[in-house]
Amino acid sequence: MTSKREQVISALFNKLKILETANLKIYRNLDKPQTIPTGGMMVLRDGAGDEPEILLSPLTYIYEHLVGLEVLVQNADSTTRSSLLDNLLVSIGNIINANRTLDGLAEWVEAKAPDFNDDPIEGAATIRSANVQIMVRFFTSDPLN
Repeated sequence: MTSKREQVISALFNKLKILETANLKIYRNLDKPQTIPTGGMMVLRDGAGDEPEILLSPLTYIYEHLVGLEVLVQNADSTTRSSLLDNLLVSIGNIINANRTLDGLAEWVEAKAPDFNDDPIEGAATIRSANVQIMVRFFTSDPLN
């Protein structure tokens, strides 16, 4: 039986996977990307949950789990890099806004403001990335489930 945490993260990953094309790749827990496709890349990381709120009757653990999403683009032109990244972030926001409960698995899903980073690569185009924390609030009857 799959844990509620895994069900929630998998559902979020599957929603994001809708954006995948030949030029945009989406992965879960990828170690280190070797290349970035022309349309960009997303890596969903399982993240960590805070201490749960606990209700005693019936026993219910309420988690606010922070899932990390790395969004990366690479292009020699800074304007194109910024535009590509912005378009991806808007698309991610649209997916989250369209289904904030992940079809009933979660109580609420909400993206936090992204942190941006530019990583110049010697002999290659600069990589621009955004790290987005996505809070997923869900209930479970067992902290390991």
